[in-house]
Amino acid sequence: MTTFTPTPTGKVIIIGAGPGDPELLTIKAARHLAQADVVLVDRLVNPAITQQFAAQAIIIPVGKQCRKDKSTPQLTINELLVHHACMHRNVVRLKGGDISIFSNILDELETLEAHNIAYELVPGVTAALGTAAVAGVPLTARNISRGVRLLTYYNHEAVDEAEWQNLANTSDTLVFYMSGETCFTLAATLMAHGKKGDTPILLAEQATTPLQQFQLSTLATCSTDWQQHRFLSPALLIIGEAAQLHKRFMWSSNAQTNTEFFDPVTVIPTIPTAKPAETVTIVR
Repeated sequence: MTTFTPTPTGKVIIIGAGPGDPELLTIKAARHLAQADVVLVDRLVNPAITQQFAAQAIIIPVGKQCRKDKSTPQLTINELLVHHACMHRNVVRLKGGDISIFSNILDELETLEAHNIAYELVPGVTAALGTAAVAGVPLTARNISRGVRLLTYYNHEAVDEAEWQNLANTSDTLVFYMSGETCFTLAATLMAHGKKGDTPILLAEQATTPLQQFQLSTLATCSTDWQQHRFLSPALLIIGEAAQLHKRFMWSSNAQTNTEFFDPVTVIPTIPTAKPAETVTIVR
């Protein structure tokens, strides 16, 4: 006797929604959203995107706020993808920024692969590039920076001593995602490993949204300059000589209020109880 579940006929489209501005969404992303039955959407996605491009779809928030202990478990997201795909639905997994940069996409791809679910990947504008554009910061520039590194810093142990030394010595532009609240420790650690205290550091919060804010400082002075600052999410740090170009080429507006643009996570979705696909038993 063999038991198996029929191959699902639904499909999952994993889409990068960009850093906040709906006009940075790609044409392909907009087309898939217009055809979606269900959209599983991250917290850091501008709600105007689903309102404008996926008004016909069921919208399921699957946001994460790890530092506030209010997050949709990755296992729940995986199970929701499988459930709705097995209901023969067109499912969009809508992620902030780009799908391949700090997005947990591997977990979701492995889940889809394990369940033989068809998928497609649609890139988006990652936060580093969106921020650099609106902040007027060329991340690579002749005689200033020949490279750029995309990083994250949420705990000191995640980076070993050799890597700290490498980061301190490089002339590459360093872009740290999700590191606003750890920026003082980050700056101190880079200086402790030899990076100059006058190295520019740009704090960018909610970039490409109407409530974006930018603050320029140095590694040595940021802890004083930003001591009373209430950090907003998403926050991104640009470190290196290229960050200084913000003063010269900033062209977009800086919000006058320190206000959250993205709503906090308030509801954690649950897995529907109905079985997504019939189990077929064959008796030989």
